[in-house]
Amino acid sequence: QVQSVESGGGLVQAGGSLRLSCTATGRIYEIYSMGWYRTFPGTGRREVVASIRGGSINYADSVKGRFTISKADAKNTVDLQMNSLKPEDTALYLCLTKVNNQVTIVDYWGKGTMVTVAS
Repeated sequence: QVQSVESGGGLVQAGGSLRLSCTATGRIYEIYSMGWYRTFPGTGRREVVASIRGGSINYADSVKGRFTISKADAKNTVDLQMNSLKPEDTALYLCLTKVNNQVTIVDYWGKGTMVTVAS
């Protein structure tokens, strides 16, 4: 069973920084991509924050220049460094690991970690 396990998150003042980490565990043939999504409180709207697949990295326009996604030294782990945080970044941040199981690509979502940015 593959799992996406998030860590980090919490409460921070506007302008501050947080670092999220996601590790994919279990029997993994090959990771296709890993990325972060966020769900906004109240509206439930979900958007992609950043993703990494091989050497390709993509960011939402709203976080470009402030957030950085990177592969960590630990196996099957990606980090999301979030700087210059704004109240509108407040959301539940979820990690998505896409795994190639030799037949198809399967999505494994984490449970999420809450980020709250106080003004």
